[in-house]
Amino acid sequence: MTKDAEIDMKEVELREMDPEKQPMTGDGPPAGGEKNGTVKVKVPDNEVTFTGLSKEELMKVAGTPGWVRIRWALLILFWLGWVGMLAGAIVIIVQAPRCKPIPEMNWWNEGPLYQISDSEAFADGLAGVEARLDEINKLKVKGLVLGPLHTIQRDMPATLNLKEIDPTKGNEPALLAVLEKAHKKGISVVLDLTPNYLGNAPWFSPSQLDDVMEKVNDAAEYWLGLGVDGIKVSDFTSATNSVDWSKFQAAVKGNLTEETKKRVLMGVVKNVSDVELSELVNRTSVDLVLSDLLSRRNGGVQRIMDMNTLSSQQRSVAWGLGAAHEDQLSKRATNPALIRLYQLLLFTMPGTPVFTYGDEIGLQAIGSESPKMVWDIEKEPVEGAAVNDTAEVQRKEYVAVRKWFRSLSELRVKERSLLHEGLELPETATVKLATDEALVVDSTVTLDKFVLAPGQAVLLQFP
Repeated sequence: MTKDAEIDMKEVELREMDPEKQPMTGDGPPAGGEKNGTVKVKVPDNEVTFTGLSKEELMKVAGTPGWVRIRWALLILFWLGWVGMLAGAIVIIVQAPRCKPIPEMNWWNEGPLYQISDSEAFADGLAGVEARLDEINKLKVKGLVLGPLHTIQRDMPATLNLKEIDPTKGNEPALLAVLEKAHKKGISVVLDLTPNYLGNAPWFSPSQLDDVMEKVNDAAEYWLGLGVDGIKVSDFTSATNSVDWSKFQAAVKGNLTEETKKRVLMGVVKNVSDVELSELVNRTSVDLVLSDLLSRRNGGVQRIMDMNTLSSQQRSVAWGLGAAHEDQLSKRATNPALIRLYQLLLFTMPGTPVFTYGDEIGLQAIGSESPKMVWDIEKEPVEGAAVNDTAEVQRKEYVAVRKWFRSLSELRVKERSLLHEGLELPETATVKLATDEALVVDSTVTLDKFVLAPGQAVLLQFP
């Protein structure tokens, strides 16, 4: 059957369809004489399709001399380009200035240490310390220095028990609770085992030094076994004269593997020069020494010279203003402006900053008694209630100082320049924090023309 015949048969089928199924038409015949529903399709007899070259034809073309030369040229250009880029990369690497290796950082070098010498004044004992760990964690501190907590009667070696906690401060379960919660928050805990902390001579007398050191060594092993991250002792110079000093040092720093968190041996020294302190660090290989160099009234120039002498040993030097005497910073800085200034100084010095509780708000210490810590300073006065104007001004000042402290602590953790020394200064820098209100935050200053007034401090950021 031809194609025209097939089309005619379709027309017949349409005519014979049920009227309801036939296509709708008008009353008259459609224009042009064509019947409604009829479609005429012309199918070409010969349809041309493109099939491309066959394999034999492609192989024949590919083997021609022209295509062979083109392929070789492209291959040679590719390898020349690859070798050129490799050579360029090697030249850049060789000629690039070498970066100074970053010194090994221990956890006590990465941020401030927070010292709570009187847990009762801080938060009514160890239970209160545990309850306040959330607020301590907001300060971005890396370590908590607790104590002394053990029982002792003033200047009476026979009453010394370094494994027993004074009931007025808490008990062993309370300390273990502090350790557990602090570790969950990434805060290490150092325990102060200074034997005669209530008396004038921390190690009683030279004749009793070896016997007392043996007790300290046993207690250190005991508390370290329960999860304490380090031991602190005062009058460190006297302690190193004991025949059992190396044994004590091994108890704190030994028995560690690469996976084990390092433990810190921290000593406190007073009334020693910068040279003597440097020699002490080299001789004893102590992890961290806290001195009172900054607390002495020997002028700013001498302090700068002391810091310069100890700059190469910054991994083993801790700085504080009053911390060596377990005093608040406010005893040296008598107004909020100086408190901010000294906080900035401690956070930006090469070494580990150590603060006593209350320093973050500028807590005022009066007399020899430990000041009571002030909490809930963010709480606004109840509307309509009587307000003590002086107390309200003090509360707002506490809030402002703590905000300043937190900003510095966060920068200390984040900024590489505050952890490592030896960076070159550029021509300009950006102001991040300043005690002078005339210096706007995030403004740019030119360093060669930059002048800072006496009693002012600024923290600059540069690439």
